[in-house]
Amino acid sequence: MTIQTALLQGTQLPEDGRIAAPRLTAEVLLTCALGRERAYLYAHPEEELREVAWIHYGRYLHERLQGKPTQYITGRQEFYGREFRVTRDVLIPRPETEHLVEAALARIQPGDVVLDVGAGSGAIAVTLALETAARILATDISPPALCVARSNAQRLSAPVSFLACDLASAIADQTINVLVSNPPYVPETDQPVIQREVRDWEPHVALFAGPNGLEIYERLIAEARRVLRPGGWLLLELGYNSVEPVRAMLQSRWSEITVAQDLAGFPRVLAARLLP
Repeated sequence: MTIQTALLQGTQLPEDGRIAAPRLTAEVLLTCALGRERAYLYAHPEEELREVAWIHYGRYLHERLQGKPTQYITGRQEFYGREFRVTRDVLIPRPETEHLVEAALARIQPGDVVLDVGAGSGAIAVTLALETAARILATDISPPALCVARSNAQRLSAPVSFLACDLASAIADQTINVLVSNPPYVPETDQPVIQREVRDWEPHVALFAGPNGLEIYERLIAEARRVLRPGGWLLLELGYNSVEPVRAMLQSRWSEITVAQDLAGFPRVLAARLLP
């Protein structure tokens, strides 16, 4: 079995199984099995696969056909130009969340104290720690998720302090300059219709937020009013159709409310400033 043949067969299987991006899936899984970069596949198409590589490749393809996301198979996902380790204990970082990071970078000042609520893999907190001169704190209700986040911070030499708690409950009043969060926002009623890769594999505690998907937004905005210093910023990633309900939660104590769109034109990030 050559690399070229393995790629052809590995593309056909997910294609028949109606898996998105079958060629890319085959390439990623084969590079993982070989321990090589993607360019290696096309520089050495006639190379024969060792038995151990073929066994791993076959197992990876089988797992993908069962619905397991490619990122959980390879154990990694790129975010903001860096590679993060991911397991089933954390959500897979999405490119859309980079818009949240950009919005935060535009508002963070040197010496600020920044809080990432719902750290997950640590992608947001680690990125902000490496891109700014701020002090970064991150919380998560899931101890296994915090283990993944800490390992990513250590591997990337990012100075982040992690705390296990519900939202910002472990944070003292008026100690934060910028609060950033990609909270759970999928309505529980949407479970039957979301992709099986998401529903069956990603952690539900990081996905679902009550019957209408707004429960965590309501609690988080209340927490932000408590922990933010006057003039501090709240930055939230938005779910589908959540922009107006979330905007309505921001009453008289908030100003400079703005909404940024993602590359597809959907409202993605809401920013609001706590009045002095």
